[in-house]
Amino acid sequence: MKIGIIGGGLTGLVAASRLVQEHEVDLFEKMPSLGGCLSSYNVNDYWIEKYYHHCFSGDTSLFALITDMGLSHKIEWKTGTTGYFAGNKIYPLNTPLQILLYPKLSFIDKVKLARLTVLAKKTDLKPLDEITADEYIIQHLGKKIYSSFFEPLLKSKFGDRRNEVSAAWLFSRIAIRSDRGIAGEHLGYMNGGFHLLIDALEKSIVTKGGVIQKQSPVSSVFHKNGAWEANGTRYDAIISTIPPQELEKIGGPVLPLIPYQGAACMTLATEREVTGGIYWLNMKDTAPYGAVVTHTNFIPFSRYGEHIVYLASYFTGTTPPRLDARMLEDFCTRFSVARDEIHWHKMAVDPWAGPVYTTGYRNLIPAYEQKGLFMAGMFSRTNYPERSMEGSIRAGYEVTECFRTRSAHGRT
Repeated sequence: MKIGIIGGGLTGLVAASRLVQEHEVDLFEKMPSLGGCLSSYNVNDYWIEKYYHHCFSGDTSLFALITDMGLSHKIEWKTGTTGYFAGNKIYPLNTPLQILLYPKLSFIDKVKLARLTVLAKKTDLKPLDEITADEYIIQHLGKKIYSSFFEPLLKSKFGDRRNEVSAAWLFSRIAIRSDRGIAGEHLGYMNGGFHLLIDALEKSIVTKGGVIQKQSPVSSVFHKNGAWEANGTRYDAIISTIPPQELEKIGGPVLPLIPYQGAACMTLATEREVTGGIYWLNMKDTAPYGAVVTHTNFIPFSRYGEHIVYLASYFTGTTPPRLDARMLEDFCTRFSVARDEIHWHKMAVDPWAGPVYTTGYRNLIPAYEQKGLFMAGMFSRTNYPERSMEGSIRAGYEVTECFRTRSAHGRT
């Protein structure tokens, strides 16, 4: 069978790598490079992701895929430290002593937080899909804990839409990030960057006869005489991994609206380290970014020869005006960095960076098959209620199995 795959992110690449062994596969990617939000820059003889990335100990499908690609020796485990920037000061929050000394919360508040961490690991998330995270925290832990601890976290991930996010997302986030040691969180990375995985998937697909068309957005899909057409080419089946509302614009099915947000992420390299050794610094103070992620406080500086920093911001609709200039100006002022200390900076913007897990999101998740067309990606159930590389890979596997089952019964 001839299969067309729309989108060259992880889900599309995984689906293509599975199906190319049995079928003729064409993959369309609108950007010059593959990987979607996992794509990378090549700067000064090293690779660095355009958007910060790490993985977790429970990402079994990711590790299996890395092993299948012959890259298991590249997986490494590091300690990811966290902190808050509040009142123009950096507060590390990793060791028990640092948490006890954090002045924005009382001792009782910290006990409540510890209890919530334990509770999150065994809570049924389904009822929490109907209540917002801020409402739950304020009701059960109080306004102070919300404003001092959880609001900066929600702001760093969802920007202006943080008040719409469900408690199901928050509990999932707490549970997945509870793999901590005495000094911080255990996180995974690939020595050399995740571009190694993307490159290996591309090579595997092409070697087996698949065709990958970069800078080739699909402008139309439609069903005619028992087959599908995409950009004028006839296919027995189409698998789309782009947001459902984007697919609808080119002829896909009309589905309930999946709430999405955009991401604007500035990557920059500096002469010196300015975030107190902290990997992930949530901004409680108002800034044009929600978090400062210092990659070289996670992965050794020696691999790059310069300090790599991400300024992360999320938006709805269009990118705020002059956002890149405002980010850079604020960072330099706030962290006392002279402009000549910045070696380079690049801005990545994706208006469809990922879903926003608003209340009721669970009921919006589309099935893998819609009127004979297959769909999977960040919006799939494997990425609920927290998107991840793991969820996107599993979505690729599951849509592939759905296709195989349907084709075996003559229903494609």
